[in-house]
Amino acid sequence: MILTTRLRRRAGTLGVAVLASFGLIAAGSPASAAPAATTDVRLITFNDLHGNLEPPSGSSGRVTLPDGSTVDAGGAAHLASHVKRLRGEVKNSVVLSAGDSVGASPVISALFHDEPTIEFLNSIGVKASVVGNHEFDEGYQELQRLQFGGCHPDDGCQFRGKYQGAKFPFLGANVTFDNGIPALLPFSVEFSGGVPIGVIGATLKDLPTVVTPEAIKGLEFGDEVEAINRTATLLDRLGIKAQVVLLHQGDNTEGGGPDDCRTLPGPATKIAENVTPKVDVIFTGHSHQQYNCTVNDPSGQPRTMIQGASFGRLLSVVDLKIDRRSREVVREQSQAHNEIVTRTGTPDAGTQKLIDEAKTKSAPIANEQVGTISGDLLRAAAPSGEMPLGSVIADAQLEATKSNGAQIAITNPGGVRADLVYASSPAGEGDGVVTYGEAFTVQPFANIMQTITMTGENLKAVLEQQWQQASPRILQVSSTLKYAYSSSAAPGSKVSDLTIDGQPVDPAGTYRVSVNNFLAAGGDGFTEFTKGTDLAGGPVDLDALIAYFGAHPGVAPPPADRITVKP
Repeated sequence: MILTTRLRRRAGTLGVAVLASFGLIAAGSPASAAPAATTDVRLITFNDLHGNLEPPSGSSGRVTLPDGSTVDAGGAAHLASHVKRLRGEVKNSVVLSAGDSVGASPVISALFHDEPTIEFLNSIGVKASVVGNHEFDEGYQELQRLQFGGCHPDDGCQFRGKYQGAKFPFLGANVTFDNGIPALLPFSVEFSGGVPIGVIGATLKDLPTVVTPEAIKGLEFGDEVEAINRTATLLDRLGIKAQVVLLHQGDNTEGGGPDDCRTLPGPATKIAENVTPKVDVIFTGHSHQQYNCTVNDPSGQPRTMIQGASFGRLLSVVDLKIDRRSREVVREQSQAHNEIVTRTGTPDAGTQKLIDEAKTKSAPIANEQVGTISGDLLRAAAPSGEMPLGSVIADAQLEATKSNGAQIAITNPGGVRADLVYASSPAGEGDGVVTYGEAFTVQPFANIMQTITMTGENLKAVLEQQWQQASPRILQVSSTLKYAYSSSAAPGSKVSDLTIDGQPVDPAGTYRVSVNNFLAAGGDGFTEFTKGTDLAGGPVDLDALIAYFGAHPGVAPPPADRITVKP
């Protein structure tokens, strides 16, 4: 496999930027002006937008403040206004994305294969984005189409008459084809404030565990630190001393406000501690957390590691002072903060026009009623890890696969993408009404339901795999499956008292289990599912949820009684 002509062309553009960094292309400043000792450059970055052009609903549309209170935040029109103001405050400003700008998107973007979101990113002047895992939801070829333009091969150009692609590069220093050839550009160079700034992109090396295998067939994802250090050394040799990383990997937190640093030990910190001192700032993503931390590099010098939650609720802003002569960042004079994208100001008119266009074109489908609920169905988990909405989804998946002999259904918590709230949306459908667009936002991946046969021993092993990471990932289960766990118990012995339909699970017995194709392939590290046999296909997960709402008017939040927590 070889690089495409368009990728080579993009590399040529990058070469022009590198020449500019050596001063071989005029910087455009008057020769008579006495240069300052330093120049100011502002980096404005967001992460995990996921096509949320409209303000997100429920907890997805709020930011938690240091005192525990919350404020409404997000919405592309407000994000654009904040970006415009932030750029106006500092002449030399660069807008970046730390990945997952597209994928798992609400219906007004997803119906058009996220072309409206790319148009939005173009409009606010994004200069570079690292690929996240969701940029691969529809495969590498679709990512290339989003990059370079052209109509969708199956659906054509449905949003507008033609689609011209992203005006910024998708970066991935650790993404290669299986023959070792780079599949994406490793870096870009921004010539801002009279100095070159190297922007390195690296996505999580564990990306194959969080996407379906067919989406990344032929691709490999290398170690983040090794790829960043290799690229940073190249940039340094080219005379590009100011370097920042867009890292689509993150840590979890113990709470706190946007500028607190209450991270739990995680992959982002480990990477930040080991990446070469040549890198001055690390923007992170993927974990949808808010934090503003200082992490020492291998030489003991502090540098910023920051993340801005998700869905356009925060902008991570880092102000750099760069020495004009050495081109090095003066780190002790750098400042960083997470800016809340409040909704109190005037939304950007151009962005609002784009959103209105997408809403109008998607409305006939998005506003169709598919069911009703009697209360909020939320993703917020009980102490056991059960989500009210996750339980409803699992029940829907079980009901949709009964014809396969399914006895239980299990779904991954990361596949539950948004709350379903009782209050009417601004579209005015009415309290308690669930629309197609709202259901789509909850289940946007179009995963296929599959029913497999597992032994009781396999089933227990799957549930034990919930503790294979630093933070447990609690699967959402149908009402027919109940069990207990003790987090303090030894690995492999945390789960007990398994029952199906009230009967104890026999380790040697066989059971029909329904999961989506992502889990069936071992997604999220639940490799025990791959031992399932006698696979039978089912409906798309979204169709299963819609059918459940249609058959059960007034769905109520179920009690959290499926999982019992023991000391």
